Amino acid sequence: MPIKPKKKSKGIISWPKTERPREKLLHSGPETLSDGELMAVLLRIGKAGQSAEELGRILLAKFKGIRGIDRAHIEELLAVPGMGIAKTAQLKAAIEIGKRVRMQLAHPKDFNNAADVAVYIRPRFEGKRQESFLAILLDGQNHLLTERAIAEGIPTQATVYVRRVMEEALRV
Repeated sequence: MPIKPKKKSKGIISWPKTERPREKLLHSGPETLSDGELMAVLLRIGKAGQSAEELGRILLAKFKGIRGIDRAHIEELLAVPGMGIAKTAQLKAAIEIGKRVRMQLAHPKDFNNAADVAVYIRPRFEGKRQESFLAILLDGQNHLLTERAIAEGIPTQATVYVRRVMEEALRV
């Protein structure tokens, strides 16, 4: 009995233009796209028999969303069929750009309370897989002078020495 060849997927190019993620983004704006469609725009191409959107959905499911992709190690992403160095780098870079935009938006001239500090530092800690200690150094009017990474530890703890915090504060 002859073996039937597998049907080749024509990919997103065969979809109506109004349903293609890139064209949809350009026409209706990025906020109208699903996470899978946004992933497709970043990934650009899928692999044989799989569209970029399908690959994006697989990544989202495997890592439980964009935050999980952020937390994933490079090797974990590379282990997904269809993910190479370029696609992995593009995803990690896009997520980092998003974090940096949020950091710029959350950059206050001064801090009025602990909630202001939390909004400012949250993007720096998203996706971290180990404990980190960051010193936020302020002047007498609570204006930001600088920030210093003091310690990085293991997933459950970071050792912080008061001497190290004081040295950084005195330098500034």
